[in-house]
Amino acid sequence: MFVESTHHVESYYAGSWPGSLPVRKALEGDCNVDVLIVGGGFSGLHSALRLALAGKRVALLEASRVAWAASGRNGGQAILGWSCDMGPLERSLGVERTRQLWDSMCWAASEVRELPVRHGFDVDYRSGSLWAAVKRSRVGMLEEARDEAVHKWGYDKLRLIPEEEMPDWIGSRRYRAALYDPEGGHLDPLKLALGLADAVEQAGGRIFEQSRVLAWHETDSGYVANTNQGTVRADTLVLACNAYIDQLDRRLASRVLPVGTYQVATRPLEPQLAKSLLPRNSCVIDNQFVPDYFRLSPDHRLLFGGACTYLGGIPRDIAAATRPNLERAFPQLRGIEFDYAWGGHIDISMRRTPDVGCEGQRYWLQGFSGHGVLPTLAAARAVTDAILGDNRLLALYQAIHNPGFPGGERFAAPLEALGKLWYRLRDVV
Repeated sequence: MFVESTHHVESYYAGSWPGSLPVRKALEGDCNVDVLIVGGGFSGLHSALRLALAGKRVALLEASRVAWAASGRNGGQAILGWSCDMGPLERSLGVERTRQLWDSMCWAASEVRELPVRHGFDVDYRSGSLWAAVKRSRVGMLEEARDEAVHKWGYDKLRLIPEEEMPDWIGSRRYRAALYDPEGGHLDPLKLALGLADAVEQAGGRIFEQSRVLAWHETDSGYVANTNQGTVRADTLVLACNAYIDQLDRRLASRVLPVGTYQVATRPLEPQLAKSLLPRNSCVIDNQFVPDYFRLSPDHRLLFGGACTYLGGIPRDIAAATRPNLERAFPQLRGIEFDYAWGGHIDISMRRTPDVGCEGQRYWLQGFSGHGVLPTLAAARAVTDAILGDNRLLALYQAIHNPGFPGGERFAAPLEALGKLWYRLRDVV
C-alpha cells in the first residue's frame, strides 16, 4: 500500500502553515552513521532527536516528506494511555510492570509540553482532555477507569463530570458524562513533527526526504540500507514505518493492518459559537467502540473525525461521509461549511497493543492503533534508552504479545471490517 508523494496532503494543518512547508534534500551517495532510522513520523523523529542529543551520529530516511503520513494529519489529541486501554497490558505484564509503563506515559504527557519550549518552537498546545460516554450504560466505564487509575496506577488526576455538569464542558445533549484529564491536551501535530525535525538537525542529526528504503540487510558490522540514489551503513537500525512498513519487513508487516481514517475542519466559527461547543476548550473522544473525536483549533474551527475503513480505502467524499456524525453530535452546526476534509492510514495491531521491540541491534516501533501522539514518544524513549544501554522500559514492551493477523492483510481486512460492523451495531443498541 506504499504511496510516495512530494507534497503533503491538503489537511487543515498543511493549509494553515505560514508560507511554504520546508523541503529537505534526498540522500545521494553513501552515508555512514551510528543509527539509521527509517520513517519520518513521530516515532522516528522522537528517536532521532533523543539519540542525536546523546551524541550519536543519526540519519533519518523518509520516503515522502517528514510527517507526510499519520503524524502530520491526525486528530492532534495528546491523550494519556493506549488504544487498547489498560486491560491487555495488565494481562501481559501484571500490575506492577503495567504501572511502570503508565509512569512512562505520564512522563510523555509532560515531555510533549516541555520539549517544544526547550527547542524553541510552538505546537498550539491546549490542556485538557475528555473521555465521554454517549450511552448511560457506559458511564460505569468512566467510573471504573477513574478508580482503577487511582488504585492500580497511582494516578489521581481524573475527574468524573456528571451529566448535569456536561453543558459546562460540551455543548451537546449527546454526552451523558465524561472523564476529565488535566494532563491530556491537544496540539497541532504537523507543527510538532516539523519542530522535531528542526531540532534533530540542530542537534547534528541528518534527515533525508524522498529517500525510500528499497531494502536492507544485516552484515557482520551492522546494517546496510539502499535507496535509489544512495546507501546508508549503520551499527543500529530503527524501523519506524508504522502503517507503511509494507515489504520492508514482512514479519513486522503481518502484525499491523493499515486502516483508513478521516476528519474534517469547519470554516472558522464565530468565537462565541465555538466557545459554546467546547466551553473549556478540551479535546474530546467518546467511549463508543468506533469513537468520534473533536476539538477546536486556535482559529475557532471544529476539527471532527473518528470513522475508520478497515478495507483500507478512504471515502471519495470525506465531507459527506463525516457530516452525519458531526451533525449528530452538534445539531446546531447542521449545514456548516467544511474548508478541509482529509484522511490517511493508521497502523492497527491485532489487540490494539503497541508493538515495540528489538532483535539484536534492529529496533521497531509500530501498532499505535490510532492513538499515537503520546504513545510514540513513550515508545521512542524505551527504544532510545535501550540503544544507549538501558533496556528496562523496552523489556516491558517486549513482554506484550502481538500476534500477526490470521491470513495476512488479504483476509484480515475483511474480518476486521465485519468485527467493526458488529461493534458499531452494539454502539447503537
